[in-house]
Amino acid sequence: MSVARAMELNFEIPSKNFLGMACKVCAFGTFNNAFTVFLFLCSCFCGFCDELAIVSVPLGFEISGVYRNTLVSQNGIFAFGFLEGCQKDDDVDGLLVGIRYNLGNDAANVPVWTVGGGLRVSRNSTIKLSMDGRLILFENLSGLIVWSSNTSTLGVERASLLNNGNLVLMGSGSNSLWESFNSPTNTLLPDQSLHFPQTLRAPSKKSISSYYNFVIRRSGELALVWESNVTYWRTHLGLSASTGEARFDADGVLGLIDDTNRTVWSAASKDFKDPSVSLRHLRMDSDGNLRIYSWDPQLHEWKVGWQAVENQCEVFGACGLYSLCRFNSTGPVCDCLHQDLVDQDIGLSAMDASSFGCKKMVDLGNCKMNTSMTVLQQTVLYGVYPPQDVDMMLSEKACRDYCSNDSTCIAATSKNDGSGLCTIKRTSFISGYRSLSAPAVSFLKVCLVPQAVSARRADPYLSKPIPMQSKGFIHHEGGKKKFVGAIALIVFVTVSAFLTIETLVFWFLYRRRQMKAQTRIPFGKYDQTNPHYSMLVSLTFEDVKELTANFSDKLGPTTYKGLLPNKLPVIAKMLNDVKANEKDFRLAISTLGGMHHRNLVPLKGFCFESSHRFVLYEYVQNGSLDKWLFNMEGEPNKQSWQQRLDIALGVARALAYLHSECQICVAHGNLKLENVLLDEKLVPKLTDFGLRSLLQKETASSSESLSEGDIYRFGEMLLQIVVYKRDVLGDNLRHLADNISEKLHIEDNMDAEVVERVVRVALWCLQEQPFLRPSIDEVMKVLEGTLSVDKPPLVFDFRQDQMDEPSN
Repeated sequence: MSVARAMELNFEIPSKNFLGMACKVCAFGTFNNAFTVFLFLCSCFCGFCDELAIVSVPLGFEISGVYRNTLVSQNGIFAFGFLEGCQKDDDVDGLLVGIRYNLGNDAANVPVWTVGGGLRVSRNSTIKLSMDGRLILFENLSGLIVWSSNTSTLGVERASLLNNGNLVLMGSGSNSLWESFNSPTNTLLPDQSLHFPQTLRAPSKKSISSYYNFVIRRSGELALVWESNVTYWRTHLGLSASTGEARFDADGVLGLIDDTNRTVWSAASKDFKDPSVSLRHLRMDSDGNLRIYSWDPQLHEWKVGWQAVENQCEVFGACGLYSLCRFNSTGPVCDCLHQDLVDQDIGLSAMDASSFGCKKMVDLGNCKMNTSMTVLQQTVLYGVYPPQDVDMMLSEKACRDYCSNDSTCIAATSKNDGSGLCTIKRTSFISGYRSLSAPAVSFLKVCLVPQAVSARRADPYLSKPIPMQSKGFIHHEGGKKKFVGAIALIVFVTVSAFLTIETLVFWFLYRRRQMKAQTRIPFGKYDQTNPHYSMLVSLTFEDVKELTANFSDKLGPTTYKGLLPNKLPVIAKMLNDVKANEKDFRLAISTLGGMHHRNLVPLKGFCFESSHRFVLYEYVQNGSLDKWLFNMEGEPNKQSWQQRLDIALGVARALAYLHSECQICVAHGNLKLENVLLDEKLVPKLTDFGLRSLLQKETASSSESLSEGDIYRFGEMLLQIVVYKRDVLGDNLRHLADNISEKLHIEDNMDAEVVERVVRVALWCLQEQPFLRPSIDEVMKVLEGTLSVDKPPLVFDFRQDQMDEPSN
């Protein structure tokens, strides 16, 4: 770097804080003459600088995503700055900002902490220690602050990257005011602890393992979980008292410490207390396993010293959907669960293929012949979506027979360890593992494939010759009695054959009449037998009338409750404003029917006729969110604040799935309280989603996309959830950014800091300019508490007059 470039920069750093060589981009301000001469000599001898180890930096220090300068610890082991995607399978765009090792090569320089838990930004971004004491990450062009340390009132004077990898903001007297060790992401360094409710979250990866977490529970138990409802590894302590922390030390020990500072559980690396090992860390990896890594200076690589799940195949969903994991000496190997793929003429969505390329199995409803059971020895299967299997106490044969006779059963696993446990899976989204030590046998229901056999000229049972001499009946003594007996036998056989034919004819006519009645509604094949039937069906208007009892149960202006022949309640929604042609409509419906998410209402069927268009959704029994929030008298139901926050988070996760996890971005297009339904456990489920977006018949305004309109409407919904008011867009919102806690009525069970964070992100969502609004992934992280948010602009315009609701 030239001296001229160094003189252009805009802040001061005392020369006593610089050690060693110079850095990749020396982004510093006004220097004294001695230091300028030092830079000049450095540039003469070594050209471009490699690294400048900075002990501490003052207010105004910044790191550019363009120039990629770094802040290095005094021992040179750790560096803070912009990071490239560090995983080979990481195909997500953008840069990370965080702390990494500084060991010489990309493979060794793994990240140990990231801003916002893995927040991605463009190269045209800057991380800066602002003059008010905040560490902020912002986009250069818009000036939008995407992350902040929220330390503006603490008296921060400088920042330091300590030799243990901890980034610390310090005040006067070198007292620590904020540190990265208090907000771990996916890694623990030596002497770093994990406290309830902190978690280590695996790095983002495009697979079903989007939410692998290492958690410490309130009871003190350590666990590895997938999302929030599947635990696949735990410490099994059974403690009654709360445990203080999980601590990782420099000797390679992960210990669980109780309130009396006593170690109640520990796990050690195999190189425990090895004096030749100087660097270690504990990391939650993207494959769902927790590992202790040790640095090998000879081989210049990280080695695994301990992992929580020894057999990687026992990690939930290790190989993805429709796959089978088996473990050998080289590691886990993934096989497809079944070789028969979906017919090529049937479209597959992104959810129909696992991360290892296995396709969705043929829907049992499409079997041209009957089904058969495939036996998988030493194999355990489990359902992924939803991961809720049904346990029964049955023998192995009874377990197989039960699944074979139950039309809703897709697969079953029988434990042969003496427990008699039989697990039934009623979802086609299944995975599993195979091991020589697995005391289980599984049964997978598949379509029966006819085998080619040689044609036979006659039935072998009828081709045997019957020895008979006709003369014997006449000339042999007693022949008359035999003759009468033969006549009686012939008459009996004839009558029996006649009655059998009559019975078959009657049965055929009865079945034909029954099938004719059933074909009017395509669900007839599984009538009263399969409440989980998931085949998307096409209906006529007459079918819809029959399902809804001639539209007798009206739930809304254009919605009616109905009942399928398989006793599954549904909602039929009339689409008055859809003007698309049949081809586009069917393509859009097919895309929506392939979407599966915990927070989306499943689509069951549709009707497309010249003057009638309907879509059928599964009925959700607790009704819409607006009815839950507001009672009939208009007084708010004082529901739990945590329940409302969980509902808002569920809606955000559904939008994130539609916007970024589907094969194409699908906007909801009609987000409002009435289109958020609650099930019996108050889990939110979005309905009426995506159709307008896919048909491209509606745009929210001339300056924004439908997905940007979703963000705006979600901000409005957040405020409605917080303040219990339907009409929240008005002049009074301009004052919320000044002092939210004084303007809002905070209930006893509401955390004022959390409420303020939720309202802040809601006001950011309501910005007039779409580019100022956060993405739904960022909103979701704010609601989860892994990403902070600044106050929105004090003065901005709401565009409520531009957000007319689409006609129902």
